[in-house]
Amino acid sequence: EKFSVSVNVAAQSIVTFTLTYEELLRRRLGSYEIMIGLRPKQLVQNFEIVVDIYEPQGIAFVDVNSTFITNELLPLVEKTVTDKKAHVYFSPTLGQQRHCSDCEGTLIDGDLFIKYDVNHAQDIGEIQIVNGYFVHFFAPDNLPQIPKNVIFVIDRSGSMTGEKMKQTREALVTILSDLHEDDYFGLVTFDDVIESWSPSLNKATPENVAEAKEFVQTITARHSTDINKAILHAVDMLMAEQNDSLPDMSMIILLTDGRPSAGQQDLPVMQENIRNAINGSLSLFCLGFGYDLDYSLLYTLAKQNDGLARRVYEASDATLQLQGFYEEVASPLLLEVNLDYPGDTVTSLTQSHFKQFFKGSEIVVAGRMQESEIDTFMTKVSANGLEDQFVVKGFSVAEEWDSVFPEQDYIFGDFIEHLWAYLTIQQLLDKMDKCSPEEKENITAEALDLSLRYNFVTPLTSMVVTKPQAEDEETLIADKLTEDQREDLTESALSVDALYAPPQWMRAISRIVKPSLYFADGDPHFIIEVPDQNDSLCFNFDDKPGTIFNLVRDPLTGVTANGQIIGEKRPVPGVKMHTYFGRFGIVHEQLGIRLMVSTKEISLSEKGKQTQLFWSTTRTVKGLSMDLQIIKYHSVTVTVRNSVKFQIILHKMWIKHPYHQDYLGFYILDSHLLSNSVHGLLGQFYQGVNFEVSGLFPGKDPDKQDAIMFVKGNKLTVTRGWKIDFRKDVKNGENVPCWFIHNNGTGLLDGVHTDYIVCYVVGKFMLACVFGKCNMVIVFNHTSYCIVLVVGLLTILQYL
Repeated sequence: EKFSVSVNVAAQSIVTFTLTYEELLRRRLGSYEIMIGLRPKQLVQNFEIVVDIYEPQGIAFVDVNSTFITNELLPLVEKTVTDKKAHVYFSPTLGQQRHCSDCEGTLIDGDLFIKYDVNHAQDIGEIQIVNGYFVHFFAPDNLPQIPKNVIFVIDRSGSMTGEKMKQTREALVTILSDLHEDDYFGLVTFDDVIESWSPSLNKATPENVAEAKEFVQTITARHSTDINKAILHAVDMLMAEQNDSLPDMSMIILLTDGRPSAGQQDLPVMQENIRNAINGSLSLFCLGFGYDLDYSLLYTLAKQNDGLARRVYEASDATLQLQGFYEEVASPLLLEVNLDYPGDTVTSLTQSHFKQFFKGSEIVVAGRMQESEIDTFMTKVSANGLEDQFVVKGFSVAEEWDSVFPEQDYIFGDFIEHLWAYLTIQQLLDKMDKCSPEEKENITAEALDLSLRYNFVTPLTSMVVTKPQAEDEETLIADKLTEDQREDLTESALSVDALYAPPQWMRAISRIVKPSLYFADGDPHFIIEVPDQNDSLCFNFDDKPGTIFNLVRDPLTGVTANGQIIGEKRPVPGVKMHTYFGRFGIVHEQLGIRLMVSTKEISLSEKGKQTQLFWSTTRTVKGLSMDLQIIKYHSVTVTVRNSVKFQIILHKMWIKHPYHQDYLGFYILDSHLLSNSVHGLLGQFYQGVNFEVSGLFPGKDPDKQDAIMFVKGNKLTVTRGWKIDFRKDVKNGENVPCWFIHNNGTGLLDGVHTDYIVCYVVGKFMLACVFGKCNMVIVFNHTSYCIVLVVGLLTILQYL
């Protein structure tokens, strides 16, 4: 979650900013994990990480590792573990942070992970009672494993081509080796055709596993995606096999990287089909591979059918991610778990029935006491085990936590009440996917009421931060994004962030903002994210080097951004010349700001004051109405007061390259701050764009599929492709799936791309037009053309 607060700080004073953050750590694979993201992007004078762990049950182990700690930094990580407390301390000096003794770059760039576990009671578990609320942690690990029936449903559609298919095959081979000898399994592959390794389930004997591995190696990517039919086929296989000789535990594990493009594509109908077919008889687990998929669909399918959803990130360790997810659900220990509490003592329970319990996980139940003075009650846990009925009973007794951890009494103050509210809200949100419209309205109202009462940031609410003791309160919004709205997802075991601050600083309101990203980068390519449809559009065009295009023009806010095209150093005769953006100009007329960014330098004029900057130094420049943050040979971030934020990225080429030269990329980061009057090649998409895609079919490129798109009243043939987002990795970039609009974006753009040409100029006269100082203007369509002719040169010179 991101939010910002600005305050005035007196000269030479020291101010400490404190953010209190609360999260329910979920136990996975036998441990809890704390992840701390550390990316200061600069050397830090006083760098300190202090982690204190307090666990009444006793600490079993603590492990610390990171993605950035070198052999030199490793001795700086101090770890102290006693019976119920652990302490981790990391504080490198300026010299120890440096990449080298005479450079300013920092080694601190990555994530610090702290994994630990507690001593789990193997009977009733642990129950904490504080201030009239209780929480029950139940996590026995020493039970025998229950055999299972499992069918792996594997997407082999065209988008799985290449590395994703290779990683899937590698993971499946390992997973098949890890099957328990009493398990029964099946393999279903699908695109728009469904095929099975075997028509029935097979016991995981060495012979059957070896044969299945051979089949896995033959899976190749092919056509479109029929998720509905594939899951229903797997359900039919499991239903046909149900008998006394097979295990009671059945599950389907779906792996897909796309969204339905064949068969049933109406998502509510698909969800209902699958929910009715399963009818509570088995669990559906969904793995979403990469970013080009409808993750909200997978999340809903899993939640509706007693399973979990996870996203597998496209990276070198994707194979390990797939294996790690399987390990989470590989060892069921209990089925149909019920946690019972006396009704005359406990009320407002969160979920207390669970379809299964897996080794290494944990069940968490919270509730309220009927009377706050009650400090003990009887608890019963019953479930189906491997052979016998599992039943344990026990008394829970409130402890005086302030005597156990007297210096940390705040931990055991309101936390359990917040935890109860958190679990209740999450379970209400999950119920919304399963209930009738009438029930959904009541559930939504209840979840919203709890969110507002406890200041939780949820998909129903936003966080408002206000500055107290100010005559005119400034309000800033921080929203809880849904899973498929997140651009950079870091899986956190289904945990939901909760931010707390004193009441005068924060309150929750009912509001949802859907962020968008528009950018121009590359040859030159334009990417338009469409959050409402969880998809992106892209288009290219070429023009003469020196041509200037209007990217953003907002007459209400006064912001204008133009970009100039450059070409290759030496065009190859008979070969299409690659073109790029080589210079950007940003103007804010009302604030008197004129900024020009080229591959060589950065020029800023603010109310007549000129500043010349270069890419060779990392620095921050704070002006009256604009701030610049320059990262050496990487990017410049432009923040205009009370307006939009831009980022311009520098792509450095080998100086002796015979053809290519340095070029720039342009990203709009805070598009929601533009006005409804904005236009331009990128600005016109501020209002969003509605489109429909149907009828996938083979295109001219054998590795890509074409489709029919209906957009702005036009019927277009579009191609599923990839463009590159360079914001995080300037060298390699990150692939962004998109629908490619041919013919220079015709049909998607208002008008044609030449309507957005600002000037054809030569040499230093380009500067005038980028800064918006064109003297001879003829208005056409949506933009202003600045025509510079030989006879007009004298006029331009006089104006300059």
